[in-house]
Parts: sequence; structure tokens; C-alpha cells
Amino acid sequence: MKEKIMNEILQQMLHYLDNAQLKQLKQVIEQSLLPYEVNKISTEVEKDDSSELVNKFIAAKRIEGCSAKTLNYYQTTIEAMIHSIYKNVRHIMTEDLRNYLTEFQGKKHSSRVTIDNIRRILSSFFSWLEDEDYIIKSPVRRIHKVKTASNIKEIYSDEDLEKMRDNCKEIRDLAMIDMLASTGMRVGEMVLLNRNDIDFNERECIVFGKGDKERVVYFDARTKLHLQEYLNNRKDDNKALFVTLKFPYQRIKIGGIEHRLHKIGEKNNISKVHPHKFRRTLATMAIDKGMPIEQLQRLLGHQRIDTTLQYAMVKQSNVKIAHKKFIG
Repeated sequence: MKEKIMNEILQQMLHYLDNAQLKQLKQVIEQSLLPYEVNKISTEVEKDDSSELVNKFIAAKRIEGCSAKTLNYYQTTIEAMIHSIYKNVRHIMTEDLRNYLTEFQGKKHSSRVTIDNIRRILSSFFSWLEDEDYIIKSPVRRIHKVKTASNIKEIYSDEDLEKMRDNCKEIRDLAMIDMLASTGMRVGEMVLLNRNDIDFNERECIVFGKGDKERVVYFDARTKLHLQEYLNNRKDDNKALFVTLKFPYQRIKIGGIEHRLHKIGEKNNISKVHPHKFRRTLATMAIDKGMPIEQLQRLLGHQRIDTTLQYAMVKQSNVKIAHKKFIG
């Protein structure tokens, strides 16, 4: 109760005192209340504006350009935390969040990556509350990043790619595989492409990535030929680059591509075939052949170079060759 009173006083003084003065005021209040026991006797119910604050935060993130999928993930994660802790967000403390994350991991048997993702979202939310002067200090500040194991994610071998290409019964599927493999684009970017987005002369197209940011991606000669063959054999007038195989030939969705690739992988005894694996494969091949990491970052559309480094796996054989060249 003492800490709640102190926080409420400090919040009301935010606009009148600087950080140093607030710190001094906090110390004075702590010393003044130390010899007293404080109990709440008022029956007045405090208004809980947690939902209102969450909606304001989501609105701020929407203005920043976050996708609908990201916004939904943010909102459900924050609301689950509030429902579990059952406190006004203004009064949630560090220990509340630590207990919540611990209990969540125990009940859901979640990985450390999942727990750190939740921590990161809560950190963004409470930091926003702090910046907007709704709270004095984010309770997530003292909760450090969760250490996660560094696992080497699989990529497609050259043989895997050729087996998938050779066993495609539909020219559309072959064109999709070539497009993913040669451009490194996200599957969500590919499903949004239209026919007139493709520049066959320059072998390039403009895609809209995360945050509605556009960038140019490039495809090889093989992709060009297979894509032209696919489009020339189309019998519909849908503007989408890739459509379903049956009437009414609608724009193909992400789930449709994922399902199709999974089936192709099963028929060819290739494990874990999914669209994102093409992206990691291209990144690894590019690094392996000496592409500067800054150029690969631009090609993949990453904001931070650390993200690009996580995508690319440097082959151990090349590490050995580089060691001989530069060191021994």
C-alpha cells in the first residue's frame, strides 16, 4: 500500500519535477512513511483503465506501421498478462511480471524463445507507458533478456532444390519454387505480387515487406523462363501473379503455398519443406559466395544487420579455408 501511494504521488508530480527531483521526493516519502502502517479504508472503487491504455498503445503501434498480424499478437499477449495478474497496469510491479513469466512457462511448457518474445512485447508496452507519462518507470527494466540456445537452422541442399524442381507436375509450382529460391522474398510478399509487378527485362520486381516498406528483389534466368511459361499458359484474367489451380482461379494464399510445398517435400522425402527455408538458404548461399552482409541485408529487407546474420549459416568448410588463408 505504501508503494502504491508513493507511485500515485510521483505520477501526479511528473509534469512539475525533473528526474533528479522525483528521485529525491521518492526518498523523502519512503522515509516519512517508514514508521507508519498504511491501510486503505475508502470503499471507492478505483477505475481500471488498463484496456484503454492497451488500445492506445496498439493505436500508436499501428501508426508506426506494424502489420495487423503483429498488432493482434501484441494485443493478445498483453491482455493475457493483465488477465492473469489482475491489476491495473499502472500498479504492476517487476515481481508480478517475473511470477507471470515463470508460471506461464511452467503451464505452457514454452520454450525460452517464446518467453523472451513475451518479455520483449511487455517491455515495449511498459516503455511506451513510461514515455507517455502513464507510469514512472517500466517494471520490465529489471527483467533481462532470456538466454536462448543458438541452434543452426536447416537449409536446402542443392540436391533438395533440384529434386523439388524435377518432380513438380505443375508449372505454377515450379515457378513458385524458383521465385522463392532466387529472390529470398517472404512468402507473404510473394502472394501480394501481381502480373504487372514483374519486370522481365531487368529480371526484378518490387515487393512490399514488413511495415509496408517496398524494396527491389531479383530473380535468375531460370525463374524468368518458368514464370513466363506459367503466365503464358494461364487461362484466367486474374491480376495476381500466382493463383489457385482450379476455377475460379483466385489469388493463392500463404496457407495454400505452405500446403503445396509440404506435399512436394513429402513426395521427395525432403524434411521440413516450407517457404521460409528458401529465404535462409539464399542468405547462406550468398554469404558462402562472398556477398557483403550489408548488401544481403538490403536484399532481404532487414532493418537490423543482426537479423541478417541470424539467417545466414556460414559453412564450416569455408571457416577452415578462411583460417588457412588469413591465419595459418
